[in-house]
Amino acid sequence: MSFFSEGVAVVTGAGSGMGRCLAQKLAAAGSSLALADVDERGLAETIAQPGSAKGKITTHIVDVANESRVKSFAAEVAAQHGRCTMLFNNAGVALLGNFEELSLDDIRWLMDINFWGVIYGVTYFLPLLKKEKRAHIVNTSSIFGLVGAIGQTAYCASKFAVRGFTESLRHELEGTNVFVTSVHPGGIKTPIAKHARPGARVDANLHRDSIARFDRVAITSAEAAAARILRGVEKREPRVLIGSDCQQVDLLQRITPAGYWKQLAKRIQDPSAHN
Repeated sequence: MSFFSEGVAVVTGAGSGMGRCLAQKLAAAGSSLALADVDERGLAETIAQPGSAKGKITTHIVDVANESRVKSFAAEVAAQHGRCTMLFNNAGVALLGNFEELSLDDIRWLMDINFWGVIYGVTYFLPLLKKEKRAHIVNTSSIFGLVGAIGQTAYCASKFAVRGFTESLRHELEGTNVFVTSVHPGGIKTPIAKHARPGARVDANLHRDSIARFDRVAITSAEAAAARILRGVEKREPRVLIGSDCQQVDLLQRITPAGYWKQLAKRIQDPSAHN
């Protein structure tokens, strides 16, 4: 665990969900932390909980869609911590509605956070990471970075993009000190569905129905997801699939890459079908 105990980890989206759990587990392992989120109150709640923290912890209000803010965030980390050994590009948002129910501004908003936020993070933290003996980048894609789903056109586009970028980056950095992991969570019990933004032409009842549907398929706790991610970092795994649902979906799309949706649609309507 020396990589964690001697490291400085940057975690975006640290104010809730997997980001909060990653922060808490890294703190317990002895890492120093630079935690970022747009939610100042959420960040305060995150740092109030890890009582066993051994390293230095700083918090930063950061909108990852804002390139200049991410650039200044990297400068803050360099000034306050002197280094960065781990970058967790974890911040992400969801959008409700089929493609025809979304505006172009809706899609731009999501892509700016889910995709460009990752690009900005890598761009401005990579110089710090490359100075280390060992460093690691973790980019959060999704189960919907493996398969396309109805009502997820924008989200899938962003997460497929994160997956493609991450895999290419890993190949480019092979043999260097920086290892790169793509994370694909399945249904994780986080507030992402509750905080999802309805598309411009979405029926008001869809939000409530979507939250209920998400709750049915969210089978993995954020704490378990964070633990799995850190095991992947420790073992330098190139890809981390989180949850039995994600593992099954990955296998299904390999078996029937053009026909998986018929099976997945049944599982979403009746989650017990894949237990």
